[in-house]
Amino acid sequence: MKSTPAPRRRRLSRKPARRRKKPPQTPAEGEGDPEFIKRQDQKRSDLDDQLKEYITEWRKQRSKEEDELKKLKEKQAKRKVTRAEEEQKMAQRKKEEEERRVREAEEKKQREIEEKRMRLEEAEKKRQAMLQAMKDKDKKGPNFTIAKKDAGLGLSSAAMERNKTKEQLEEEKKISLSFRIKPLAIEGFGEAKLREKAQELWELIVKLETEKYDLEERQKRQDYDLKELKERQKQQLRHKALKKGLDPEALTGKYPPKIQVASKYERRVDTRSYDDKKKLFEGGWDEISKDSNEKIWNEKKEQYTGRQKSKLPKWFGERPGKKAGEPETPEGEEDAKADEDIVEDDEEVEEEVVEEEDEEAEEDEEEEEEEEEEEEEEEEEEEEEEEEEEEEEE
Repeated sequence: MKSTPAPRRRRLSRKPARRRKKPPQTPAEGEGDPEFIKRQDQKRSDLDDQLKEYITEWRKQRSKEEDELKKLKEKQAKRKVTRAEEEQKMAQRKKEEEERRVREAEEKKQREIEEKRMRLEEAEKKRQAMLQAMKDKDKKGPNFTIAKKDAGLGLSSAAMERNKTKEQLEEEKKISLSFRIKPLAIEGFGEAKLREKAQELWELIVKLETEKYDLEERQKRQDYDLKELKERQKQQLRHKALKKGLDPEALTGKYPPKIQVASKYERRVDTRSYDDKKKLFEGGWDEISKDSNEKIWNEKKEQYTGRQKSKLPKWFGERPGKKAGEPETPEGEEDAKADEDIVEDDEEVEEEVVEEEDEEAEEDEEEEEEEEEEEEEEEEEEEEEEEEEEEEEE
């Protein structure tokens, strides 16, 4: 390790500082010259005059600016006054428009309430008439009716009732109660009349409680019927699934059964689309055989139409099949006959193909008819079984 040398201390000199000598002062040139003093005074007076001119010019400019500023302020004050008047007028116009809008909305609401009240009154009248008809009706019938859908909106009345909000239902309830609950006019009634009114109200309460009980029982019966119908539907779907070779519970769920679109043993990535994979299991062997037959038929047809149409060799001796006494055949006729024979052969082949296609179509139609007849027979058997079950239950 190398040792660092200690810093040397500077020795302060004890010599006194030298004082700088001032240069000797000389008198200013022309300090005592009267011409020089006069020129200096002249310069000062010129500067004072120029400064006064500047000040007066600045004051004039300032006064002009103040006048303009005053005019602008007056103009601004007038504009503020006019703007305040315009705003007041606009506020008044907006207020009138808002009042008119509120009035129109109130009138529209009143009209809608009145229309709704009229509709509810008509519905109440129909309901009362229906209840009366049900009471008068002796024979028993179904406890439910299938409501037709509204053609305009595509929704039934029950669906429309379900889609209503709480506010709408409360409003309809108030309107319905307003004409169902009539106010009591008992002013000036005596004791006898009050007793008659109380008896009338008591009879009305008994009647309404009876109707309420009947409706509750009818609701219970409808729930039971719906449950029974759903159970029957499930049973039919189970039979249908068994006929198709599926699991019995395949068609009874919320969603349709899954389609097998690929083998679980394949380890490679399937790049086919969903439609292509779905079509594999739609037609089965019939579709594959149909496609292969169609392909073979097209190949054979192309091969037949693209053949070389060779003419018969020219016969220079005696014509084959010539009978005794027949005239000689001209040269042009032989070629024409050969062409006619070729055309006739083509027509015969096409006729045979058409006949075969017609036969296949007839066989397909017969098979479809047989399948339809079998389905009709199965439906009739199911209907008979349902009727027997209903009779047994009754």
